[in-house]
Amino acid sequence: MTQPVNIRGFDFFSAGELPAPALPADEVVAIVRRHWGLDVELEGLGSQQDQNFLARSRPAAGGSDDPGAPIGVVKVTNPAFTADELDAQDHAASRIADAAPHLRIATTSVADNGSPRSIVADTSAGPLAVRLLEYLPGGTLNGPAYLSPTVVARMGEVAAHASLALADFDHPGLDRVLQWDLRVADRVVDLLAHYHPDRAKRERVTEAATRAWADVQAVASELPMQAVHLDLTDDNVVCTTERGIRLPDGMIDFGDVTRSWAVAELAITISSVLHHAGAEPVSVLPAVRAFHALRPLSASEVRALWPLVVLRGAVLVVSGEQQVQIDGGANAYAAEGVEREWRIFEQATSVPSIVMTRLIAEALGVELDDGRADASHHRPTRIGLDPAPDLARAARLDVSITADEVDAGAWLEPGLEERLALAALDAGAPMAWLERTTPRLTASRTHSAESRETVPTGIDVWFAVATHVSSDGDDARLVVEAADGMTILDGTVPARTRARIRLEAAGAPTHVPHLVRPEVAPGWLSLTTDPAAAIGLAPSAAAAGSGDLAHDAADLVARRDRTFAEVQEHYYDAPPRIERGWREHLVGTDGRVYLDMVNNVTPLGHGHPGLAAAVAKQLRTLNTNSRFNYGAVVEFSERLAAMAPDPLDTVFLVNSGSEATDLAIRVTLAATGRRDVVSVLEAYHGWTYASDAVSTSTADNPNALASRPDWVHAVEAPNPFRGRYRGDEAARYAPEAAERIRELAASGRPPAAFIAETFYGNAGGIPLPDGYLAEVYAAVREAGGLAIADEVQAGYGRLGQWFWGFQQQGVVPDVIAVAKAAGNGYPLGAVITTREIAARFRTQGYFFSSTGGSPASSIAGLTVLDAFRDDGLQRNAADTGAYLKSRLEALAERHPLIGAVHGLGLYLGVEFVRDRATLEPATAETAAICDRLLELGVIMQPTGDHQNVLKVKPPLVATRESADFFVAMLDRVLTEGW
Repeated sequence: MTQPVNIRGFDFFSAGELPAPALPADEVVAIVRRHWGLDVELEGLGSQQDQNFLARSRPAAGGSDDPGAPIGVVKVTNPAFTADELDAQDHAASRIADAAPHLRIATTSVADNGSPRSIVADTSAGPLAVRLLEYLPGGTLNGPAYLSPTVVARMGEVAAHASLALADFDHPGLDRVLQWDLRVADRVVDLLAHYHPDRAKRERVTEAATRAWADVQAVASELPMQAVHLDLTDDNVVCTTERGIRLPDGMIDFGDVTRSWAVAELAITISSVLHHAGAEPVSVLPAVRAFHALRPLSASEVRALWPLVVLRGAVLVVSGEQQVQIDGGANAYAAEGVEREWRIFEQATSVPSIVMTRLIAEALGVELDDGRADASHHRPTRIGLDPAPDLARAARLDVSITADEVDAGAWLEPGLEERLALAALDAGAPMAWLERTTPRLTASRTHSAESRETVPTGIDVWFAVATHVSSDGDDARLVVEAADGMTILDGTVPARTRARIRLEAAGAPTHVPHLVRPEVAPGWLSLTTDPAAAIGLAPSAAAAGSGDLAHDAADLVARRDRTFAEVQEHYYDAPPRIERGWREHLVGTDGRVYLDMVNNVTPLGHGHPGLAAAVAKQLRTLNTNSRFNYGAVVEFSERLAAMAPDPLDTVFLVNSGSEATDLAIRVTLAATGRRDVVSVLEAYHGWTYASDAVSTSTADNPNALASRPDWVHAVEAPNPFRGRYRGDEAARYAPEAAERIRELAASGRPPAAFIAETFYGNAGGIPLPDGYLAEVYAAVREAGGLAIADEVQAGYGRLGQWFWGFQQQGVVPDVIAVAKAAGNGYPLGAVITTREIAARFRTQGYFFSSTGGSPASSIAGLTVLDAFRDDGLQRNAADTGAYLKSRLEALAERHPLIGAVHGLGLYLGVEFVRDRATLEPATAETAAICDRLLELGVIMQPTGDHQNVLKVKPPLVATRESADFFVAMLDRVLTEGW
């Protein structure tokens, strides 16, 4: 690029190097006192080329040792910058503040004493411009902590508002040449590359910069120019904390304001995301979308954006090394930034620019004019096979997540694809093949913090006889490689041997991976075409898509919202599409495998082969309602009644936990002839009329307390961790509940029943105080009422040591309500009581459930009980649960956000608090932690009235390996941020 002429301000290429000022702090204190009459203490702040201090008021003599209140930021500007440049910075800040009043902007203004906040002071280093800038509380995003998609999107919004506000701003002080101006990035890298001490890294930087510069130059003439902040990075975006979560809402440091390409504003912002924990190129897409929504990007800007990110990374690397050397190690900020800047560069170059460009274009819906319109001048590539197989008899293999061939965990077995292909050839197929774009579950694995490469950019083929593969056409290059992905074949594929075939478009990188991660798949797939179509094979409908699986998941949510009642919520704001499960794992349509740590509906795990086979066989034979005479309902009722203690010997079968608790209440009302029921606060029992009436959880129903009918009477939640009585004082809950029951009886409204979870599940898996149920059950029975045990969550061995939750309390209820685990997800619930109590319900008429107790549901129930016995699930709950709890408790010793680890067996709760003394619930943090865990491959949800407890209730087949992975990911989130 030709060097600009008539530069009025600073010209980096004339200066060559820019040592930062290094005034002693006491000298700066004196300057502040002399010019602004302020007595301050200074705290050094980092800067690449200036000198910055946080100024605090000095405490009075003999006063507190605490630091004084912040007054402002003292900025000692590098002497290379002119007065016009400083004035331009001040005007730019004011302009953005006026245009975007919702943002906080660090402006310079007149001081309280009437003095200007920008002065030129005589210092030991000569005349230096010193400014007192407004201090914006809340801090920046400085540091390596994880940035959530919401935070990243806010960064893009802030950059867009700056770009819009400065679009028509002009000032003589913009006439400058900075090393950070990406219009001169090529010259900066050429000039400074020799400072990098590592030859290999130096060559990587210069080569990447050369390629990126060529990409930018291809569209440079089409890029709009304007005034830009040019440094809206994580260091210069300030935040406000909202409910424990930091969100960007302002900007500081206008020292790099200049005139440049408008899109450089966004490029610099998103590049600063790349060094943060867990960040990768696709992590910046929320910022790009948010910027584009406010200030639309042209197709040329989209083409330039990622190459500019690469150039920014290269400039940071060489500039950082230069600054460290010219400052002689005295600039700690520059020295600490070297590793950070290298990570930015590494991430920026980890995906080819053309792939990121196509990915960004697809995310924004921007059509790129990148030569594809000239395809009419090329002959479409056709692939020939010699000898030509009978394509009508070719076997298309399927190892997608919906394929029968991957059932029962077969996808985890090495060599499954090979076995399927050879079996097809043995059956007479001349060719077997796996299609392009459809994610392959066989390429995925469990316990992975990142998605795996599951999306194929080409096809895999096996021929019954040796076959030569050739191409005719010039719009794509044919690649035929061996299964190792390294050996390029000469076109001849040996018989019964896997080969990979791709058609790579012109402009594709020299190496296109055969399998790519779902997040970047749209970018890679846009650079390849389908070899199957070129051969004449017909791919499935799924393979004809673009590979944008995130859009597929979002589209499904939109369809759900149009027809499925909104009140039926779904987990997560942007949930993955889950279409398969195996044991304690769930699988998305992109092949990503998640560890399911919340699904207590399936104690046997997902996709249990024995259960599937038993129910399928029964459905093929008979499925009707329980008023017919068949054996399964009798056998299941006998087995379930035998699991209950004496005198409970009679079973009702229903469809769900809500129906079970509803029926349990109706049974007690009929048995006693009364209408009043006592329940416990903060409890959830179901959605039917009666079960909802006794539910008092405001998390499930914000109006639960106000809408409770008059026949329901709630006693205080016996929460020994955050309730009114804690620790040893928790023994007071039971006498007070018993007294309330006696008061009701004395008032002429003796309760028909007392209902409670036997283990305080909705609050986070908290054991009831010792003796609680014994005393309360005694009181209700003394008043002529009955005791209902809600075992919907705690029952069926989840506590490990006990099959029923009430056994932990040493009591026997009059009525048990159970569901969830009973059918392993198949609709099945039960009420277990005595013959006498059940007989009294006959006064209400007859009762039956269409599917509760049907042949299929009864078989499901029997199979679950068999698996509990044969697979030792209750013992596993005890052993793995104890191991998991000990590891979580160890985690709590290192992370103060964990206030407590509750529970027993695999019925645990991790409670997050902002303060262990006040127990202030960390509600927003808990939701954000769950979102971050999802990114890391763990399904987790909050529970409790404050929604600040992790609901740790995985399938009872969970292993120690899964416990370790969950703890490791939670540790990572609590360490890196959320």
